[in-house]
Amino acid sequence: MAHYKIVEQSILAYFLQWEKTTPNAVFLRMPQGGNWIEKTFAEVGEESRKLLSYMRSIGLNKGDHIAIISKNCPEWIVTDIAIMMGGMISVPFFANLQSDQLNSLLIQSDSKALFIGKLDEWMSLKNGIPEGVQLIRMRHYDGNAKVDLGYDWDTILREFTPAEDICLPSLDELWTIIYTSGTTGLSKGAMIQHGAPIKIIVNEAEHADIKIFDFANHRFVSYLPLNHIAERIIVEVAAIVCGAPISFVENVQSFTENIQSIRPTVFLAVPRIWTKFQQGILQKMSAKTLAVLLTLPIISTLIKRKIKTALGLADAKIILTGAAYCSDEIKNWFWKLDIRIHEVYGMTENCGGCALMPYGIQKDGFVGRLLPKVEVKIDSSTSEIVMRAPWLMMGYYKNVEMTNFVLRDGWLYTGDSGELENNYLKITGRISDTFKTSKGKFVVPSVSEKFIANNLFVEQICVIGNGLEQPIAIIVLTELAKEKSAVELVELFGDLLVETNSILPNHEKIRHFVLEREPWTNENNMLTPTLKVKRREVDMKYLTMNLSGQKEIILL
Repeated sequence: MAHYKIVEQSILAYFLQWEKTTPNAVFLRMPQGGNWIEKTFAEVGEESRKLLSYMRSIGLNKGDHIAIISKNCPEWIVTDIAIMMGGMISVPFFANLQSDQLNSLLIQSDSKALFIGKLDEWMSLKNGIPEGVQLIRMRHYDGNAKVDLGYDWDTILREFTPAEDICLPSLDELWTIIYTSGTTGLSKGAMIQHGAPIKIIVNEAEHADIKIFDFANHRFVSYLPLNHIAERIIVEVAAIVCGAPISFVENVQSFTENIQSIRPTVFLAVPRIWTKFQQGILQKMSAKTLAVLLTLPIISTLIKRKIKTALGLADAKIILTGAAYCSDEIKNWFWKLDIRIHEVYGMTENCGGCALMPYGIQKDGFVGRLLPKVEVKIDSSTSEIVMRAPWLMMGYYKNVEMTNFVLRDGWLYTGDSGELENNYLKITGRISDTFKTSKGKFVVPSVSEKFIANNLFVEQICVIGNGLEQPIAIIVLTELAKEKSAVELVELFGDLLVETNSILPNHEKIRHFVLEREPWTNENNMLTPTLKVKRREVDMKYLTMNLSGQKEIILL
């Protein structure tokens, strides 16, 4: 273990420790037009205390719920620390909510105040804010929507002195309410205690599954939504525990340049980002050429180093993927480049901690080995993964019915189906994804989806078919595929269709591949903010297609 002393204390206690012992160490870094604006632990502590003074001046007290809506930025973290210092509960939201969604979540969560930061759109969103909610607007960043409501951040820092008395939370107190990304409908607010993330951290320190504490001088990068449990734990919490800097990405256009500059030692990405990375590499060098070069000892080393440097991952020690299914093909492909992706499996309800592929291991078909202190049983009738651990949520805020549905006798019913083999966990599907064809046969789409996804020309895949005679697969093409002619695509995907159907039982065989050139995004409402496919939206868009008389491969 490096220089870390890991004990079971709150996130805030760790921050206060670094603020006291390393006040001048850089904690938060934000790029602006080629320059980096940096804040030390002491500066972040002072800003947080001034925010706390302001919040108390407007009547906010310990136990109050404080909402945050913003893309990632230093002010997000400063706000979170201020909320903890006041003994209040953070309620973070995805930055691209619609007006009606924001309205319902602010009301449902009983939020008394809302911090508003970096947003793409503001004018319609503000109509969703209920009366009585106190508003604070964070610093404005160029290229983002101009927020015209709320008390100004810089004015607070000028007019208020730092609060002298802060609340140090006990580990059994409520830390945050995190709303799920809503792939299956209305979001639910998972109540997470202060002790939950720290118990996961202590577990890692004791057992070194991913060996994060074996390395010193970490550099973290934050670009995935901070209100998502994976980013919150793996970036914010881990960085605070390590006393390490968090660097942010300015915007989508500067992403690559920012990552190259940051050279993170810990890097978390969702599967779609790994696919984008792969496609970018293969557009510069064919798969065949790359394969040949990797067989040449000296050239292989140079190629790997060049690719890792171009991606900004030359110094990355801990490389992770999570939040959605990542194909074995993608993971194995990157491992050949010495970019060793380790999968993480968890959910908001278990604070992101269930299984993790241990450091230095890649095991096809499995998402990881159960974390120490995690127990799993597979429901014999449904194959549902049922787990328990010391860091489960307290329940869903103001939703007793759903709490009692997923939490039973201390066990969390995950909604995922799976298999357990020698303590390694395999995910076989999502129970709610199962649909019935017009023949009355049930189809579990994950088997065919995983097979189809292992293809360089497939960027996104969703198998649907509720009420159809046979399932159909909607495939979003990669950039490499879009370079092919229509004739080549029909031939390529015709072969893939035959291969796919050869492994499927008759009632699950795919009748049509529908090839979509327009990518699914969060902006067109086909993906959640964490880039999971919204099956309900896919059904609504594609199930209404008239497929009678159509050929097996359909190009849109």
